Amino acid sequence: MHFQWYPGHMTKAKRMMQENMKLVDLVIELVDARIPLSSRNPDIDWLGRNKARLILLNKADLAQERWNDAWEEYFKEKGYLVAKVNSRKNSGMKPVNEVIREACKEKLERDRKRGILNRPVRAMVVGIPNVGKSTFINSLAGKACAKTGNKPGVTKGKQWIRLNKQVELLDTPGILWPKFEDQRVGLMMALIGSMKDELLNTEELAAELISVLEADYAGVLKEKYGIEADTESDVSVKPFQILEQIARSRHCILRGNELDTEKAALLLLDDFRNGRLGRLTLEYPQE
Repeated sequence: MHFQWYPGHMTKAKRMMQENMKLVDLVIELVDARIPLSSRNPDIDWLGRNKARLILLNKADLAQERWNDAWEEYFKEKGYLVAKVNSRKNSGMKPVNEVIREACKEKLERDRKRGILNRPVRAMVVGIPNVGKSTFINSLAGKACAKTGNKPGVTKGKQWIRLNKQVELLDTPGILWPKFEDQRVGLMMALIGSMKDELLNTEELAAELISVLEADYAGVLKEKYGIEADTESDVSVKPFQILEQIARSRHCILRGNELDTEKAALLLLDDFRNGRLGRLTLEYPQE
């Protein structure tokens, strides 16, 4: 499969972020804890190069804790402030305000020396599509301020949100970059739902997920769907055979008793994206 998605609104969104960067003190970048490297847009490093930086490992509840800790150390060694959060369940939010103030400590001290008091810290919230930016903002604010949805492209324009007297957030649309040099990066983003599924062959995508899980988490699919993989099968054929077994196990049947592997593929992807296969990390710091 070839992975690429860069609709016109992303070019506009990137330009808007560049124009508004001068207004903010801090860039808060959300990454998906399951794929912390693939879910980082390299353009964001360039856009926020002169700003304080905070990386949030979002959806930490869907990734393995030991790898969350390893990724936290990895990014700290690179010079970022880091926190693990689970925006959907409002977990890990309490320390974020403290980390924001820590990130902007020098700026607040400069303001104090200049006699500028009580100007709120302004932070831009950035990340790829469907990484959970708006959900994070709503959790941090304790109310529904930003529009959310479990699919890419929900946030279309910028939106300023005042959290309290100390902090204002700028919500921005999720953006990708024009060309993925490494197609594995595209695959990882497709798996977590950062591209529109309508643009992809979901059966091939599900087969790719099966290959990844069989390599790193042998037994997960058998336990979830009650299937028995044929270890004698050719490596290229085996994922599709497992997909057929999932279709059979979950009664995904078309007329004429034909297996509905497309429905089974969507079911598998949804189970993975929502953590119903367990806590799974797909990238590791040593890579």
